[in-house]
Amino acid sequence: MKFDIRETARERVILCAHRGIFGGNIPCNTIASFDFAIAEGADMVELDVTKSADGELFIFHPGMERRQFCRDVSIPKMTAAEVRELRLCNVDGTRTELGVNTLDEVLEHLKGRCYINVDKFGDNPAEIIECVKRHDMKDQIILKCSPRKEQLDVVETYAPDIQFLPVISKIGDTHEMLKSRNINYIGTELLFTTEEDDTASEAYRELLHKDGKLCWVNAIVYDYRAVLAAGHSDDAAILGDPEFGWGWCADRFDIIQTDWIGSVSRFLEKTGRRYRTK
Repeated sequence: MKFDIRETARERVILCAHRGIFGGNIPCNTIASFDFAIAEGADMVELDVTKSADGELFIFHPGMERRQFCRDVSIPKMTAAEVRELRLCNVDGTRTELGVNTLDEVLEHLKGRCYINVDKFGDNPAEIIECVKRHDMKDQIILKCSPRKEQLDVVETYAPDIQFLPVISKIGDTHEMLKSRNINYIGTELLFTTEEDDTASEAYRELLHKDGKLCWVNAIVYDYRAVLAAGHSDDAAILGDPEFGWGWCADRFDIIQTDWIGSVSRFLEKTGRRYRTK
């Protein structure tokens, strides 16, 4: 499979599975959750990376140990051997048979299958990029972070050729500034509380598209107090209004991050939005 995200965006709405598809007895950020997401129509999976005390990279959201292991442990304070003994819990807090996968395991498993959004890149940039290059997968990788100078310096130092999207809630001079830096700037993740915010405007999306950049929107809701897309969310869609939740996003954006990949994909196909008109 050839990976060219701009070409993919011309063909269809790109769907990104937030930490894979998880629920029941399948925890998030696992190979099982990523496999299910791809089977349900994901073009991209989002994953989190953390590091053990002796330097091994694992797929896990930092700070979620109590929630996902139901134990007071901390991966950054454990050896890799100790982390491998851990077992993730299901949605009821019951231990499953699934352990924590390493970044090496996940990259090798997903090689040639989908795009991969690596979150928490800034915590261990050198090690993550070394791993990506070791698997020869840089065309599949998408990095995202805030456009603060210290964050961009890290991207420019360690990953100038890896595809990158800044995460912004205010327009400012981010677009022009990024074009001047040695960064593989391919688009922007746009956060907005209301449809009147500048980051939600058609004018700004047109500016980005004119310069060949993609626009990413979040349908996910991980905290109801943090509005990411003016209420056009997975919750709105699942609770009865998929047109408002997902249709609105698909009509305006190139990439949608969601916790409900299969449902979004089926809705977009049913309404003729999944694939772009040739």
